[in-house]
Amino acid sequence: MNGPEIHVEFAPELHLFVPRARPTGAARTATDGVSTLGHLVESLGVPLTEVGTLLVDGREVPPGHVPAGGESVRVRPVQQPQRVPGAPLRFLLDVHLGTLARRLRLLGVDTAYESTDLGDPALAALSAAEKRVLLSRDRGLLRRRELWAGAYVYSTRPDEQLQEVLDRFRPALHPWTRCTACNGLLRAAGKEEVAEQLKDGTQRSYDVFAQCTACGRAYWRGAHHEQLEAIVERAVSRSTEGG
Repeated sequence: MNGPEIHVEFAPELHLFVPRARPTGAARTATDGVSTLGHLVESLGVPLTEVGTLLVDGREVPPGHVPAGGESVRVRPVQQPQRVPGAPLRFLLDVHLGTLARRLRLLGVDTAYESTDLGDPALAALSAAEKRVLLSRDRGLLRRRELWAGAYVYSTRPDEQLQEVLDRFRPALHPWTRCTACNGLLRAAGKEEVAEQLKDGTQRSYDVFAQCTACGRAYWRGAHHEQLEAIVERAVSRSTEGG
């Protein structure tokens, strides 16, 4: 692209997407009088899912603004907590975020996830069809136009990933209400209803069970319950502190 240049300054939170803008967070790019500001920002490396306010010479503009040479642009990050209008808040995670998916389900957050790779077009289409926020570390996937909504997951550590999502979106938490395997809702179940899934030791040691209404999987307070309880307690405490 050859043409007059604009000056683009990125907020510190967005510097990781724009290596050419380091260390100052500023870059220059050419305009062609046709491409939108949103397209130019993405061409520099920042998915629009991560962009909040766009300011041109101090005034707020939409991503569809067509910049003219000499303009000065400031790109701000998404404001937190981020509100997603138009549908109940629910998520879709790509194949690389399985642990995060299970932890969100543990907290009762509606989270779609498939352990097989559906491919970028199918994921984006599913996000649009079910009005789910797509969470991914794939910047190319987050730039797909058919997405309903999306968010980049910055950390590679599940604990930090979970906190990112909770801080950014502040979803309502309903721990112990969803199946971590399939996202179905749980109901209380008698021991006799889930007996086929229990080993002898479990039958003798536990009396309180839940069962997924979708896939039938049984749940009880087993050996890993304390670890899961700690995850829930941290999340609920942080959510309460954040208002």
